[in-house]
Amino acid sequence: MKSAAHTAGELSQGNAGPGGQAGPDANNFVARWELDLTRVQPLIRGAASGAKLRANWVEILINGARIAALDERAALVVGAPVTREEMIGQPVASFAPPDSWLTLAGLIVDVASDRPGHRPRSSPINSFMLRDARLKVWGEPGRNYSRQLSVAVEGIVADDRSPWAVRASEQRYRRLIHHLPNALLQVDARYLDNAFQKLRADGVIELGSFLDDRAELISAGRKFVQVTDANEAAVKLLGASDAAALLGPVDFLFDLAPDSAKRVIIAHFEGKRSHSEAIKLRTLDGRLLDVQLSVTYPNSPERLDVTLLSLEDITDRLRTESQLRQLQAEYGRATRIATLGELASSIAHEVNQPLAAIAMNAETSLRWLGRDEPTLPKDVQLTERIVASARHASEIVQRVRGMAARSAPERLPTDLDEVVNEALLFVRHDLEARAIRLTTDFGAHLPKFAGDRVLLQQVIVNLVLNSIQALAQKYARGGVIDLRTGLDHDGAIFLAISDNGPGIPAENIDHIFDGFFTTKTDGMGIGLSVCQSIITAHGGRIEASNHPDGGAVLRFSLPPMPDAQSPIA
Repeated sequence: MKSAAHTAGELSQGNAGPGGQAGPDANNFVARWELDLTRVQPLIRGAASGAKLRANWVEILINGARIAALDERAALVVGAPVTREEMIGQPVASFAPPDSWLTLAGLIVDVASDRPGHRPRSSPINSFMLRDARLKVWGEPGRNYSRQLSVAVEGIVADDRSPWAVRASEQRYRRLIHHLPNALLQVDARYLDNAFQKLRADGVIELGSFLDDRAELISAGRKFVQVTDANEAAVKLLGASDAAALLGPVDFLFDLAPDSAKRVIIAHFEGKRSHSEAIKLRTLDGRLLDVQLSVTYPNSPERLDVTLLSLEDITDRLRTESQLRQLQAEYGRATRIATLGELASSIAHEVNQPLAAIAMNAETSLRWLGRDEPTLPKDVQLTERIVASARHASEIVQRVRGMAARSAPERLPTDLDEVVNEALLFVRHDLEARAIRLTTDFGAHLPKFAGDRVLLQQVIVNLVLNSIQALAQKYARGGVIDLRTGLDHDGAIFLAISDNGPGIPAENIDHIFDGFFTTKTDGMGIGLSVCQSIITAHGGRIEASNHPDGGAVLRFSLPPMPDAQSPIA
């Protein structure tokens, strides 16, 4: 083996080895150094043979490899403001950027284990100083490749500043990124860029359907897209021992979210600047997390080898939101039960009607059966009436039970007019008992929407009861409630309930949907608040106003299902 001094002399003359090109052209930048691999020979042999290695084998290899010699440009590329002599004998890890470790380790193993030719290897790398930067590894003829290899970085100078100034700027950038509180992973996704070019050349325009039957392409993308750097927050979040443990295929991020990997790839193919979604992720230390994954894609002329992944732990937030939804569901159920209490007399009246019919028809049937010559057709008719009335009573009981039951909300295709008719059955007796005239105007051929029938019945019953109570303030008996359904100009389905009562005081109109706001001496102020939360959860909006001719107007609108056909174009 040549001496370090002799080799350094050769390097200072700009001999870049296979494929290298030193020359005086200031735009071509070639930096070279020699590595002593004596300490890591067993590790290289193990990696080459496919033996099971420790997770941090790359870090061990780069720390075990020593700098045997380097030229002036190599000192500027990976060095520090120290002399070349001070760098000789030091670990490569002390000077090489961490995001290049995986690439360098792979090239070393490939060249050192490629017998008998020990062909040179090269790979693109990240560089703030150079465009089209490549890392090359080869062995000089006559040397023991398992002990000593040559390495070069070459590219085109992309900055007018001196190499050291660029290097210092890069280091400041890395320190900033590494100490940010957000978990960040730097990813090299150029494999996908190359694959996209081929797909477009083959005429693929819509990638989603193309990937539906080609799961292996998604798996390949997860395997060949590489994490090249990770900051301290990412190391902590993902339960890694250090940044080096996260370097390698991005695959582990999507073990529990394969569909998310597909959507990330599609967003990249479509040229989007960013993509974000919540995924489940298992950390290296076994924890199960919900994280918000945000991907920022590079666009030309930016460096295409730098895709940034941001990870935000939202596990506690989702748990809190789940608890909040549960509380809201209980809150809504409590208001439904309170509403049923207000409707107790109406419910009793509704149930009593079929029960009275059952009793009357049964008594009549007994009288017909008691005759000397029973008339079978008449008894059949009376029995059929009894059965129908019993079914009617059962339906009433089922509606009441449905309103009071504790059940998870269902989003099913729903017809608003049907929901309105079912809800009005709860308040029919109250309207009749107070001699209130109800007028209805149902829109024709309304599209369906995704909704929960019970929750929306709760909204409609609450709104009608509010109108009934408002009319009671103005009239001992009587009054008019007008109920209309239809389509807004933007295609939304609406329901409007107006009355000719006293209206809403101007000072209260902005607060009637606030929780616990009420003007009633015996009211709790939760009915309209719950109505608002239900409509909002359905993607709609609710509002209150006063009619120009007097009285209040309460109105809500809901979005139709995406595939619903609306009469309004």
